[in-house]
Amino acid sequence: MAITKTIKADKIEVVGDWNVQVRVATIIKEDGVELTRSFNRHVLQPFTSSQDPDDNSWTHTATDISGEGAQVQAIATAAWTDDVKDAYKTWKEA
Repeated sequence: MAITKTIKADKIEVVGDWNVQVRVATIIKEDGVELTRSFNRHVLQPFTSSQDPDDNSWTHTATDISGEGAQVQAIATAAWTDDVKDAYKTWKEA
């Protein structure tokens, strides 16, 4: 009797102009028969942004996607063009 657990990003979507939404499935099988499947989601944006209250300047730190799977990285890289990144910064600072 073999029980296996598989975790994989099974749905990757670009939502709006810059949000990359990732659905991760956790699948439990016994002898090849699926017992359970559960989902978790997270959203990635091109930057984490913060404003300095003293001088109102903005700091935009690029999102580290190195811990994401290869498919998620490829989609985020393709979606986050320089124009999209500029639009995100402009929107955040507005």
